[in-house]
Amino acid sequence: MIQPNKKISIYTDGSCLGNPGPGGWAALMCYQGKRKMFSGGEIDTTNNRMELMAVISALKLLKEPCEIDLFTDSKYVMDGAQVWMINWKKKNWMRTKKEAVKNVDLWQSLDQEMQAHKINWYWVKGHSGHPENELVDDEARNQAEKISANQ
Repeated sequence: MIQPNKKISIYTDGSCLGNPGPGGWAALMCYQGKRKMFSGGEIDTTNNRMELMAVISALKLLKEPCEIDLFTDSKYVMDGAQVWMINWKKKNWMRTKKEAVKNVDLWQSLDQEMQAHKINWYWVKGHSGHPENELVDDEARNQAEKISANQ
């Protein structure tokens, strides 16, 4: 059982201009009253990939086991991490005998990053005025627009 030393909150979001298209992700990490935003993006991606990248990137930044309150507006990421991934792993990352899990590279990375932490998942309705969700939404979109402008 993981015995986390720190409790932090993480807010994540992904954005894509077109699907596929230029995309961005953002993660806001909050610990002991301090807040730090991290973000990035890709030239040719999908919204689901950016949603996953936001969570993976945030977890990769943690240097020790933590208890995390993780807020996302992506049911895809939350359901995948809490429900679907269990069966995918049992089936060797296959949805059916002939169909591999989409974004399997990122799901496997997320699975690996989750192992060190105790994560409490919370779904936030997107564009509903939740202050931290609005911040990461704006930053993810800014990253996508920046990448789009540099193409």
